[in-house]
Amino acid sequence: MDRFGIRRVVAVALTVIALGSGLTVWMTAAWQLMLCWGLLVGLGSGSMALAFAATVTNRWFTERRGLVSGILTAASASGQLIFLPLLSWMVERHDWRPAAVTVALAALAVVPFVWLLLHDHPADVGQKPYGAKDFVPKPAPVPGAARRTLAVLFSAARTGPFWLLAGTFAICGASTNGLIQTHFVPAAHDHGMPLTAAASLLAVIGVFDVVGTIASGWFTDRFDARRLLAVYYALRGVSLLFLPFLLAPGVHPPMVFFIVFYGLDWVATVPPTLALCREQYGEDSAIVFGWVLASHQVGAALVAFLGGVARDTFGSYDVVWYASGALCAVAALMALVIRRRPMAGQAILPGRSSAAG
Repeated sequence: MDRFGIRRVVAVALTVIALGSGLTVWMTAAWQLMLCWGLLVGLGSGSMALAFAATVTNRWFTERRGLVSGILTAASASGQLIFLPLLSWMVERHDWRPAAVTVALAALAVVPFVWLLLHDHPADVGQKPYGAKDFVPKPAPVPGAARRTLAVLFSAARTGPFWLLAGTFAICGASTNGLIQTHFVPAAHDHGMPLTAAASLLAVIGVFDVVGTIASGWFTDRFDARRLLAVYYALRGVSLLFLPFLLAPGVHPPMVFFIVFYGLDWVATVPPTLALCREQYGEDSAIVFGWVLASHQVGAALVAFLGGVARDTFGSYDVVWYASGALCAVAALMALVIRRRPMAGQAILPGRSSAAG
């Protein structure tokens, strides 16, 4: 995005998603699923992941950044709310291929709007960043953006806060995308719940995710981000410990309460994590957050895989819920020990480490 601009990256990413999803219609082997969905859709969606929200927030806003990052993060939950019930209905009634084609067409349909309406910088439309006192000229494209990204990683990796943020966010990914988003539906199916009902519960998580993430952004503008993270992870861990007792063939009030509660906490961790990256790493915070997000995806991938292994080994997901609850408790403690940086706003230059940690 620093080198080629936000608009180009997002337009290409949507096209790659459409290509990967559409090609799965003709796949005949498992390696083709890995290539089309794992590689192409993974690259496309990763290019528009939370680092995109961090870049937009840093460029377009100097005030209310917590609230803005919460709203942008909540947008992903809105997609979950819209598409999950629809796609699960398609799979159940008409096979999986129409669902894959629907994803491809939806991604392509957004490309013209991105190209026409998404601007790279406030200066492109003659505006100041929201809350800024002075006009900010658009910076020139950054040469060697990949080299700078690695340099920022090496500098940040020499500081304690980076590893604490990466560790907590890895557990966040493990307990959301890797655990609930991947294994909740098959776990509910193990207990006799219909596929559509389980997918609809995930969509309800999306409803309350919007509320919880926006509220978290508002809280982040007003309260200590470390304490917010500790509370979010602790509550998430407690709720996971109760989940094995709630799974049943039907949807009952305690399960609905869990879904609402988990939805409120789903990605509420993003605004305070972004705020801590800005506090610790200044103008390099979007790049640092991109690497922290990579740990989120690694954690999600590990638990997605290990959860399936545990299910095959033990015959149920119980051990997965308990282990994930314990990991969330560890994340809460890690968040509390992140030191406050006395001076914010400086960039990390190669060979220079943060004063924190």
